[in-house]
Amino acid sequence: MMKIGIIGSGNIGGNLGKHWAKAGYDVLFSSRHPEELGNLVKEAGSNAKAVSITGAFEAKADVYLLSMPFKAIDNIAELYAGEYANSVIVDATNPYPERDGEIAQEVRNANYNASEYTAMKFSTASTAKAFNSIKAEHLRDRAFRTQDKLAIPYAAQDQQSKAILKRLIEDIGFDSVYVGSLSDTKIMDPEEKIYGMSTSKNELLDAVRSK
Repeated sequence: MMKIGIIGSGNIGGNLGKHWAKAGYDVLFSSRHPEELGNLVKEAGSNAKAVSITGAFEAKADVYLLSMPFKAIDNIAELYAGEYANSVIVDATNPYPERDGEIAQEVRNANYNASEYTAMKFSTASTAKAFNSIKAEHLRDRAFRTQDKLAIPYAAQDQQSKAILKRLIEDIGFDSVYVGSLSDTKIMDPEEKIYGMSTSKNELLDAVRSK
């Protein structure tokens, strides 16, 4: 079973990690203070453990979920450049200038989008984008449904990351909606068309197609 490293175990990373552990994946929760993640690991069960961010990258996971503040991307990409080659990076970050400062504003103003920026920084990995646009409480409360499923939009850099991310979304009871390549992900960014949308697959597909 795939090993997933969660970089930033807050609302999004914590809930996703619990869901994936329940679905049978090996999950490594990480943060700057792994000793504070005991309750999260307990809730996630026997497939999960807490490690430092360094420990998560040294474990050579198959997939890394980035769910920390956008401003940390540069530092993490540089610090662990030798550790994530050939992994799939799932970017769940969002550039919020009021929290992340100048780098977030620069990316918002640039002729590339946030997920393309992440892919440039983590250039030896395959980058995909998902889970940045769903409300944290819906991610927490509406997983593992067999009907009335919520749809998660995603994008990917290549066929490998596309297939892996589709599986990771659907294995925890959400429908997946493929938006396209990373160049198509602006629609998922804050204040854009499908950001914050919690809806069915058909409605989300309609919104994506009418962009």
